[in-house]
Amino acid sequence: MPKPTSRELYWRLLAYVRPYWKVFAVAVGGMVLTAATEPLFPALLKPLLDGSFVQKDKSIALLMPLALVGIFLLRGILGYVSSYAMSWVSNRVIMDLRTELFRHLVRLPSSFFENNTSGALLSKVAYDVAGVNAAATSVLTVLVQDSLRVVALLGLLLYLNWQLTLITLIIAPAVAVVIKLTSKRLRLMSTESMRAMGHVTHVLEETISCQRVVKIFGGESYESKRFEHANQQLRGYNMRQAIVASLTTPVIQLFAAIALALIVAIAIEQSSMAQFTVGEFAAFITATLLLLTPLKHLSDVNAPLPRGLASAESVFSLLDEPPEKDTGKVELAQARGEIRFDKVSFTYPGGARAALNDIDLVVAPGETLALVGSSGAGKSTLAALLPRFYDPTAGRVLFDGQDLRDLSLASLRSNIALVSQDVALFNDTVAANIAYGAMDGASPAQIEAAARAAHATEYIREMAQGFDTLIGENGVKLSGGQRQRLAIARALLKNAPVLILDEATSALDSESERYVQQALAALMQGRTTIVIAHRLSTIERADRIAVLARGRVVEIGAHADLLARDGLYAKLYRIQFAEDAATNQAH
Repeated sequence: MPKPTSRELYWRLLAYVRPYWKVFAVAVGGMVLTAATEPLFPALLKPLLDGSFVQKDKSIALLMPLALVGIFLLRGILGYVSSYAMSWVSNRVIMDLRTELFRHLVRLPSSFFENNTSGALLSKVAYDVAGVNAAATSVLTVLVQDSLRVVALLGLLLYLNWQLTLITLIIAPAVAVVIKLTSKRLRLMSTESMRAMGHVTHVLEETISCQRVVKIFGGESYESKRFEHANQQLRGYNMRQAIVASLTTPVIQLFAAIALALIVAIAIEQSSMAQFTVGEFAAFITATLLLLTPLKHLSDVNAPLPRGLASAESVFSLLDEPPEKDTGKVELAQARGEIRFDKVSFTYPGGARAALNDIDLVVAPGETLALVGSSGAGKSTLAALLPRFYDPTAGRVLFDGQDLRDLSLASLRSNIALVSQDVALFNDTVAANIAYGAMDGASPAQIEAAARAAHATEYIREMAQGFDTLIGENGVKLSGGQRQRLAIARALLKNAPVLILDEATSALDSESERYVQQALAALMQGRTTIVIAHRLSTIERADRIAVLARGRVVEIGAHADLLARDGLYAKLYRIQFAEDAATNQAH
């Protein structure tokens, strides 16, 4: 995809300003009027000096002070109105962009999150959107107001002495060349700076989330060095920006000073020849000096504008990421729970070999199917196809006889519940974590019933605020077994006909596992269940067990039948039985 031009980015940015065009028009109107009053002060100098000091006109001496106060009062009011209105628009634009980014982010496919660090995504939403403000509104304020100030002052200068004014235009080509050369460099450095900020955020987020591992393995020094390296990279890019930005203004001001020196020399010569009155000379020099300020502002824009455009490019690159494919039109109500994998193959993008290869498998409604095999056999990948976290690269998956791609994602996923080893909980109350998402309208009685069925009420009642207790980030205040039971309560409340259990009892102590197993038994009752387990003892009662190896189903049957065949399942079972016996003996 070709890199967007600055003009394309800017027009796209301004589309976010369009809904607030009335307030924006007030802001621009205030800028225009402020700029229009800019020449009034130097213009007053001519009658003030010539009338008061040369012609000794007393009426002018009385009126001029009042006129000066009036001019600056008017400019103050106009400046306040335009500044407030522009700030209002800019904050609305930032809010809208962040909201749109987040809404888009939650609809991106699983593969996107696997290929992008959370730190980089956090940086885009938190920092890059704020950087857009410079291009969307702040820079626009300078471009509109100061450009008009330049035009107004040039108009006055042309009126006072057009020959001298033409000299000021000599610097225009040189200024244009400087701005063009530095803008390209600044935008490149701004883009690299934002990538470096994403890396800083990533290291920070990773260290915070893994703080216990960092402490126990003595990783403080390593993480500090990693953060310092990322921080140093960010500083390097920021300093390269600063070098270019800092050079721009003095170079432009040098050109302006040369033009001003020529003007002053010629003006003095004309004054000595009585071609210039004292008032005209003072007005001309004052207007010329006033012209330097907006010119400086316009040259200073050369730094924030490329940074803002680089931020916009970063934000829009995320907004342009294609969301999950949801082309299905069929709305599935309460499903029966029949699942069929029809010659399904799947290869991860960039994968060297297929994760799944020609899978043919049928799961009857209400049946419990266990998936076993060594790591990398394809168990989790097969289960991930059912809620369409991925689509098969060949074959199809049928749900109650319907191809998953024909079903809307919302109706498909409303019929599936998931309990995994890596329980996902939110920094919210116990009740909010059970009645999450589409279930947020559940009554307290329904929430408590789900918790009771999951054997979670025992520990919930012991908490200070019961169901209203905040559980911390990802349930950090709960034990592993408590977190699992909370996830099971969430699945029970959803009451979906299909259940996926992904290593749901691994890494638990004996007492916690007993509670979790009781909760799972209640959850699996009457549901089509796909169980992924390394510990084979937990799935002996499954209706059928499918044994996977290198992405293929190599055996399928009940526990006793598979042991009698003395194949791969029996081998895995004997190995694990021996490992468990050795562990028990050691204890």
